[in-house]
Amino acid sequence: MNTMRLLITTPAEVVVDQADVVLVKADDYSGSFGLQPGHCEFMTALTVSVLTFRTTGGQVRHVAVRGGVLNMRGGVSCEIATREAVVGDDLAVLRAEVLRQMAEHADREAEARTQTMKLQLRVMRQLNAYLRGERPGVLPFGLTGGGGEHG
Repeated sequence: MNTMRLLITTPAEVVVDQADVVLVKADDYSGSFGLQPGHCEFMTALTVSVLTFRTTGGQVRHVAVRGGVLNMRGGVSCEIATREAVVGDDLAVLRAEVLRQMAEHADREAEARTQTMKLQLRVMRQLNAYLRGERPGVLPFGLTGGGGEHG
């Protein structure tokens, strides 16, 4: 039986590296499609979706991807680069994991926005205090100012 290698990577890790794949089903902006070993050269932009693949042993696995680029090379290698990917054998479990990760990401993004706003406010307060002369001779960010006289 002909097989192909499926490689799914994110910027942080190799999520799937499976050498005995016989079918990959994915979604791009034109709809769903399938790839089998021997498929012609092919490249497409994936949507946020669930990709499914089957191995020679009949194992079916699912991978939730946050978009990405799929590249089929030489009919023997299907490579996918995506920002995020979550692997699972059961769609219900995969759904729960994806929702959990989405909530976690949203919390982290909200915290990052809060910290950024606090930093911006601190900078604005320091600049305002300096411009009002409340801290003569001291520049913002701990820099010291000269007396304005050069010898």
